[in-house]
Amino acid sequence: MRYLVVGCGLSGGVVARELAERGEEVTIWDRRDHIGGNMYDYRDPESGYLVQRYGPHTFHTSDKSLYDYMCRFSEWDGYILRCGAVWDGEYTPTPFNFTTIDTFFPEAEAAEIKARVAEVYPGRETVTVVEALGSEDHVIRGYAEYLFEKDYRPYTSKQWGIPPAEIDPSVLKRVPLRMSYGDRYFDDTYQVMPRTTFVDFFRRLLDHPNIAVELGVEALDRLRIEDGRVVVDGMPDVHVVYTGALDELFGFVHGRLPYRSLEFEFRRSDQDSFQPAPVVAYPSDPEVVRITEYKKLPVQEGDGTVYALERSLEYEPGKGLEPYYPVLTEESKAVYEGYRSMAESVDNLSFCGRLADFRYYNMDQALRRALELAATL
Repeated sequence: MRYLVVGCGLSGGVVARELAERGEEVTIWDRRDHIGGNMYDYRDPESGYLVQRYGPHTFHTSDKSLYDYMCRFSEWDGYILRCGAVWDGEYTPTPFNFTTIDTFFPEAEAAEIKARVAEVYPGRETVTVVEALGSEDHVIRGYAEYLFEKDYRPYTSKQWGIPPAEIDPSVLKRVPLRMSYGDRYFDDTYQVMPRTTFVDFFRRLLDHPNIAVELGVEALDRLRIEDGRVVVDGMPDVHVVYTGALDELFGFVHGRLPYRSLEFEFRRSDQDSFQPAPVVAYPSDPEVVRITEYKKLPVQEGDGTVYALERSLEYEPGKGLEPYYPVLTEESKAVYEGYRSMAESVDNLSFCGRLADFRYYNMDQALRRALELAATL
């Protein structure tokens, strides 16, 4: 049996490689004109700096087997990502830490908050804002409410396009509160960036005689579901591994799944540094969600800098946008279950990835899911 993988991002690329190494012939289709999915990077033609077209990506994991897998196809350098947020004209690291408390509260009040945190959460490195908002300690709860109003509420509403109360709590838990002055964005054992580029990693991942990559192909124009099977034009007896959105695959029969898209405005500056950290959120800005300064991601030497303003908007199929983030609510998860059930009933169809699984995956989570799927095929 031949395999068709729809999507040439990390999920599709890993599944294809695993199948190819087992002797299977694999064709990959992608609607874009490049490999690498949202991890695609390139040299900015004017500044010469390496930038990422679809927003900032770093690889981080505490699972050595996943790190070792990535090392099969590229050399990696350690990279500790640091992020921040700006409101009321002040910068603070994120996740929010004791520096945040010192920055936005008078000295005596800041000391009390830090003392209460140590008393209520002894030995804890982090707590979620959801947990802190529910604290019985009025000082901790007040601190959490301040952060919620200044950052979590406006950022979440702008990023996801809905009130925070409707968002799945897992989204709010992604950025915790630190119980220290630590300023790393992630705590994983392995935190790296490719020594060359993400595209080089994908070239090596896909460099196998059993893999054929076809770009600029709209898969939905060439496959259809008939009698419990996927029928692919020109490919009899093919098993499809699909990494796109399931609602599009099934013609929106249960309604549209909500995804957020992103719009990037790249700018160049003669300044050698534009902002304190590579990735900074601007929760109080009416439009801009965050800004990524690519001279710092990875660290690159040279004059001036290049950065991208990021705006969030609703994803609409057929409008030339890309779906990035599934909007997880109780309603959307129920709609997805209908599509998941349909997909699982199709004999020659498998699916994985952030879009197809309707989950907010980090890169290591997407990698693990792809390896697990490949092992079952």
